[in-house]
Amino acid sequence: MTLLPQTEERADFGARIELALGASNQLFNARNSPRYVADVLQAVNLVATKVSRVDRPFTGIAPAQLAPAVEAVDLEAPLADTAAALEELEALYLRDAVYFHDSKYAAHLNCPVVIPALVGEAVLSAVNSSLDTWDQSAGATLMERRLIDWTAGRLGLGPSADGVFTSGGTQSNLQALLIARNHAVSKLRQNPAFASERLPGLLDRLRIFASEASHFSIEKSASLLGLGYDGVIQVGCDARQRMDPAALREALVASRARGEFPLAIVATAGTTDFGSIDPLAALSTLAEEFGAWLHVDAAYGGGLITSLRYKHLLDGVGAADSVTVDYHKTFFQPVSSSAILLRDGAMMGHVAYYADYLNPQSTAGTVSLNQVDKSIQTTRRFDALKLWLTLRIMGPDGIGALLDESIDLARQAGELLAHDPDFELAAPAQLSTLVFRYLPQAPDSQGNLGGTDGLDGETADALNLHIRQAVFASGKAVIAGTKVQGRHYLKFTLLNAETTLEDLQEILALVRSIGAGYLAGERA
Repeated sequence: MTLLPQTEERADFGARIELALGASNQLFNARNSPRYVADVLQAVNLVATKVSRVDRPFTGIAPAQLAPAVEAVDLEAPLADTAAALEELEALYLRDAVYFHDSKYAAHLNCPVVIPALVGEAVLSAVNSSLDTWDQSAGATLMERRLIDWTAGRLGLGPSADGVFTSGGTQSNLQALLIARNHAVSKLRQNPAFASERLPGLLDRLRIFASEASHFSIEKSASLLGLGYDGVIQVGCDARQRMDPAALREALVASRARGEFPLAIVATAGTTDFGSIDPLAALSTLAEEFGAWLHVDAAYGGGLITSLRYKHLLDGVGAADSVTVDYHKTFFQPVSSSAILLRDGAMMGHVAYYADYLNPQSTAGTVSLNQVDKSIQTTRRFDALKLWLTLRIMGPDGIGALLDESIDLARQAGELLAHDPDFELAAPAQLSTLVFRYLPQAPDSQGNLGGTDGLDGETADALNLHIRQAVFASGKAVIAGTKVQGRHYLKFTLLNAETTLEDLQEILALVRSIGAGYLAGERA
């Protein structure tokens, strides 16, 4: 005989059932598709309305002003409906977000995004395919593979190339250097003197060579891969911040004399600060001579494969063993969207691992097409769909036209800065970044600017640090900062085809005004 629950237990049971039924109404499925359309449209309309009213890239709000409102939210107490949640979101996030589409956002490698990619984002988030195995993705796997082939073809990597999408340039660089490390270790173990040596001992013999202007993820990757930060030998650059092949040869020779082995040479095609592109052909020759893997970090410059006027800047990239490309930089895609490409796709086997429940080894190389076999991620979004729809709607020439406009603008602004006595340009424009600092001449005996001696280094550093912070706090523009030979500089990163030279002139006028005010206060 079954006993009926007591009254209190029955009430609790009923409450649980009611909660479960209410929650199930939020699941995306055929029954709830009208709710999905209505709620997503509310969000789309909110964002569209907000963007249409934005008149500056930032409000200038400080963390201490916004944090109390976020901390006051009771996450244990849901709001009444989607409209209420979106109203709260507007106050906590959208009102004070940094908007990359604004023409006076000129700070980091954050691009305005194209609408076809946003359409793709909506589709891939709802269907929620996971690109690790064929039985979770089907057509998505084939589309990602097709885009890898397209990118490799544009890079000139040859018919044996392969690759996989990743979360960003840092992960792409890590995977490339992991493959290069395992490849180098396998070569070392062919030598009878090292055949029985454990991995830590072998790693201590390996070195990575990268320029002084290379991305910090190279050193981070070396640390994660067991080489340590000092496993990276930094090579000097020329006046345009490109790796010096003569200095690289010297470093390789010295390393070999110490009994070390070159794991990889990392060339950069678009350094974060200067947009500089290392001499790829010369570095390829040295990599072949010294038996090193050549990795090209083209996270920034990879978009040049679509350029209508500047594609030649990537000449020589096809000789690389691996290439990093970030679509969420110069292809105008929402984050995240990146890829690692290999000239010899068989090298992907260096990261393959088989799990019986997911991708059993018996399925390797079969029609199953498990992308996890060549990724260091397991669950992975169908980020390739964003690029797919962009190419199908805009075409590669449309992407290239947007990038070319940014490069042209950077060159025009570079000329403007080079001829302005109040500014010092660290290097000519190479892609779409400019590194400069406000450095007006010292005042003459009457206190007017125009004296012959410039500011001392410490004052110039403090001045330019203050300018960057004050510009950001004003909300009128957003610019970046960096260091050159230990000194503080300002930086424009230009990826918006609708930014004009007049926009940049207005930012420079703001910089000049803030800087002059700071110096006047210091002198007073």
